[in-house]
Amino acid sequence: MNQPARILHVLGGVSLGGAESRIMDLYRCMDRDEIQFDFLVHSDDLNARKPEFYDEEIKALGGRIFVLPRFKVYNYIAYKKAVEDFFKNHREFVLVQGHMTSTAALYLPVAKKAGVPIVAAHARSAGVDKGIKGIITRCLRIPLLKRADYCLACSKEAGEAVFGKKWEKSGKAVVLPNAIASEKYIFNRDEREKIREELGIQESYVIGHVGRFHYAKNHEFLLEIFSALHSRMKERNMRAVLLLLGDGAGMKAIKEQAEELRLNEDVLFMGNKKDVENYYQAMDYFVFPSRFEGLPGTVVEAQAAGLRCIISDTITPEVGFTELVHYESIEKPADIWAEHIMRNASYERTNMHEVIKQAGFDVMEQAVKVEGFYKTGKI
Repeated sequence: MNQPARILHVLGGVSLGGAESRIMDLYRCMDRDEIQFDFLVHSDDLNARKPEFYDEEIKALGGRIFVLPRFKVYNYIAYKKAVEDFFKNHREFVLVQGHMTSTAALYLPVAKKAGVPIVAAHARSAGVDKGIKGIITRCLRIPLLKRADYCLACSKEAGEAVFGKKWEKSGKAVVLPNAIASEKYIFNRDEREKIREELGIQESYVIGHVGRFHYAKNHEFLLEIFSALHSRMKERNMRAVLLLLGDGAGMKAIKEQAEELRLNEDVLFMGNKKDVENYYQAMDYFVFPSRFEGLPGTVVEAQAAGLRCIISDTITPEVGFTELVHYESIEKPADIWAEHIMRNASYERTNMHEVIKQAGFDVMEQAVKVEGFYKTGKI
């Protein structure tokens, strides 16, 4: 029996993040007799890496997880040697897909030199962290367009942000939208009532957000919006609740902000959830004021669940493919966002599955295209 073609995905980790979730959606759809995924992740301590959200599922699907030291600029020589040693000992991959584009210009050429037929970089975001870290990331990405065989991106904005303005005309550019397992998100009234009862929010108007607590997601402004909305609904004898799904280093500061605004009783920090699709059912409005994104799968998921969304106008227009999405500037006061939600608070949820498929965001259809890429090296 022939062995499956092994694809190596290079990531910072396999926690519950946007890129990781989209890769896992694809992984579940692959014919694993033909295609098998492995993961190369990074850790501060190679000998004591803690299992992450998707570790167990990856291994159950037949994938392997390898670990490199985390790149910190000053360890450039040690990092490059670790990459060289890895690919010297692992020559089985037919394609390496680098989702960690900050260092892809370092590890992809090493993989190519070691004999990997195809090396691809995959842009997942249209921005970088603030400060010196962001400056370094931009510098490290400069040679990437020349060092990858394919330059994939979740949106045109993400491709240009990561690979440069010449990306689209390079002959290497491929847009792969962040597709989802859309059937899971179809509006389900029974699940909605179940989750709302569990959380004690049956009679509340629920604002939802899904995302890690990170600078890009702009949770501080999200709380300002919710505070403005909370006051308006209180005047109408209604309870507003903010349902936050996700985890991350910035959570502590947002909890403190919620307390300062005296909203802590109505802001629910849910952490990461395996059944996130059920929590979309419990929401009434999805609010996503990010500073920057690539193409947020969460906004696709929210639309699949029939939710109205108000999102930052810094986010690619490619994600606003239904009338459920309204774009607003994060430079405008939180009151403007709150007023829009109030004006559009009442509506009927509908089944959006066919709309999602027709827009090209269903993972089953994208999996066919990606599987062909992995088998032939052409897309």
